[in-house]
Amino acid sequence: MEDQKCRLSPTTSTIFVLGLVWILSNSHANAAIAVADASSSLSTYIVHVRQPMDKHFATMEDLHTLYRSFLPATAAGSNQEQRMVHSYQHVLSGFTAKLTAEEAEAIQEKDGVLYVRPEKALSLHTTHTPDFLGLHRGVGLWKDSNFGKGVIIGVLDTGIFPGHSSFSDEGMPPPPAKWKGRCDFNSTACNKKLIGARSFVSVGNTATPYDGVGHGSHTSGTAAGAFVRNASALGNARGTAVGMAPLAHLAMYQVCNPSGCLEGDVLAGMDAAIEDGVDVLSLSLGGQSQRFSDDSIALSSFSATQKGIFVSCSAGNLGPYNFTLSNEAPWILTVGASSIDRSIKTTVRLGNGQEFDGETLYQPHDFHPVLLPLVYPGVNGDGSAALCLPGSLESHSDLRGKVVVCDAGDGTGGVAKGQEVKNAGGAAMILVNNPTAGYATSPELHVLPAVHVRYIAGREIKGYLSTASAPMATILFKGTHIGISVAPTVSFFSSRGPNYQSPGILKPDIIGPGVNILAAWAFPLDYSIDRRHTFNIISGTSMSCPHLSGVAALLKSAHPDWSPAAIKSAIITTAATLNMGGQPIVDQTLHPANIFATGAGHINPSKAVDPGLIYDIAPQDYIPYLCGLNYTDYEVELIVKKVVKCSSIRSIPDYQLNYPSISLKFTGSVSKVSVTRTVRNVGPAKSRYRSVIDPILGLDSIGVYPSDLEFANVNQTASFRVDFTRRVGRNATATLPLAQGAITWISAQHSVRTPVAVVFE
Repeated sequence: MEDQKCRLSPTTSTIFVLGLVWILSNSHANAAIAVADASSSLSTYIVHVRQPMDKHFATMEDLHTLYRSFLPATAAGSNQEQRMVHSYQHVLSGFTAKLTAEEAEAIQEKDGVLYVRPEKALSLHTTHTPDFLGLHRGVGLWKDSNFGKGVIIGVLDTGIFPGHSSFSDEGMPPPPAKWKGRCDFNSTACNKKLIGARSFVSVGNTATPYDGVGHGSHTSGTAAGAFVRNASALGNARGTAVGMAPLAHLAMYQVCNPSGCLEGDVLAGMDAAIEDGVDVLSLSLGGQSQRFSDDSIALSSFSATQKGIFVSCSAGNLGPYNFTLSNEAPWILTVGASSIDRSIKTTVRLGNGQEFDGETLYQPHDFHPVLLPLVYPGVNGDGSAALCLPGSLESHSDLRGKVVVCDAGDGTGGVAKGQEVKNAGGAAMILVNNPTAGYATSPELHVLPAVHVRYIAGREIKGYLSTASAPMATILFKGTHIGISVAPTVSFFSSRGPNYQSPGILKPDIIGPGVNILAAWAFPLDYSIDRRHTFNIISGTSMSCPHLSGVAALLKSAHPDWSPAAIKSAIITTAATLNMGGQPIVDQTLHPANIFATGAGHINPSKAVDPGLIYDIAPQDYIPYLCGLNYTDYEVELIVKKVVKCSSIRSIPDYQLNYPSISLKFTGSVSKVSVTRTVRNVGPAKSRYRSVIDPILGLDSIGVYPSDLEFANVNQTASFRVDFTRRVGRNATATLPLAQGAITWISAQHSVRTPVAVVFE
């Protein structure tokens, strides 16, 4: 294995803000951040040092002094403080500093230094969703958890607009006595809802964490926004907006700006959140897949888990392709994105009477639905014009007053394409999906009458264009519609597994609402709207993550003694696998989605509060797991913050971690894999469960031993073994590359489903 201690070249990778997949494509907000200092050869490095055992280094001030001592002489003196960027107390033992490559090499050679590497840049990845998820006043989980009362959700994001009505503290209790955080806004901006707000942005930083993007306000409102009546986005999706945990407290840690999120700033925000006393952490951001010892979110999340803090992260927006996940560590809840049963409906009507439904957020009242000439600027093979890229329609003088068909894709957002059509004199736009996006549509805030239609609809429209002598079309704006039976579907952009870093851990864990989500916004969409009551509809796994963060807060409030792993287990084993129509959840092709798209399935909050059995994992249980991944002793030390000798530990393969799902790989002549799990009874004291096995194609047999579990007490544990077998050789079982199923424990009151993924190679 490559010695990672030698990897000191100041290259960067990207951490993605895992949301705004529709709106940020129209801006430069996904641009990479330059980590190097433009005026010199300095770059920011993360320095990991051995955890000091001496009691004299108990305070942050003492640690800061210790960390400064590692700086080389060239960095000492009057500019020493300017060279130090962040010092860390919880998330890792070490600091970030501005160094030359030579200085970084010199620090690496010092005693007590474990690892020096360049900082990476990360990027950023509701009125109806509580009702869609079965959360109602006076009953169920909202009643059992008292709306998340007493729980503190820490959000790492782009900041927050504190005056928004979603962050009103009406009816809120004071923050818990354990809270140690602070508010860097003025004395009146924070309240009993927004109890903390700090900025850790080290480049172009302002003194206060005001949201300059909108993303942080949206995710915060989704997780724990207050009840706001008559909320809408330009009159669409009108209703009472509310977050998942409306009585939970919020603390904002600004770690991102419009250009993205620097890794050292994310670590600093996590460090502060742990020190402040949050209960749940919500991170709608992430980077490329990498070893957990080299992944700042994995490192800091493990520290949070050790303190009993639940961490929810977005899965990424690089779907529908496999192996595209962010945030794959087993101590993180990895959240994919799904649709809800609401659309902002718009219909294309062709001259031959055919109609095709789509969506748009811009629903003009003064657009008369008269038939207009229909054109496709890419009809002669001009790829740029087909995509309506900026500047591509300048030579097309025949578009004025017509409905223009544009292909989606090529990194240019629909709004920018609409602007190009408008500049060319077009009267309206039909935005046609590419095959990858399939049936997925999104309501965007267009600059002219427009509609986003499915790929199949686009083919029909283009077919009509090619055969009609005088093709015509118009657009009908129909407003908000609720009750789509195919929902939830997996979004096309939601990143897919398998888990590249640890194939024996099924990821994503869960899917939740992340498509066309309405929540608080930091800017008016229309200058006639009061900024304090502005809402916007956007999509991304950034939006699904805070839904699960809020649900975790509800579960924490209902079960304050549950560990982060117990909360995750309750979410996973109670997930829904069927849509509102009672059929298997589908993806953007309208075919059943596989397990590497859905994970366990769709979040079912009302079931998660009472799961019956839980799979628990203590922080120390991850050590034999990490050793089993063939991590070196020092890599494990980087993660768990203590000296570890894997040679003296009985390591386990990753699939033997006591995870609430099972992921296996059969390679070559392997004919049998046995998996052991332990469950804890959190249901009625006297309970009896029987195992039910979903057959898995490609396996000859699945055996569960014992086949029944019996409990006499609450919190009693029981272990079981599952044997998976297949034939090999001449009589080998016919297999597909992937098969899936489940082991379900059923009692009189509970159904505890453990999803199983099997890969054949």
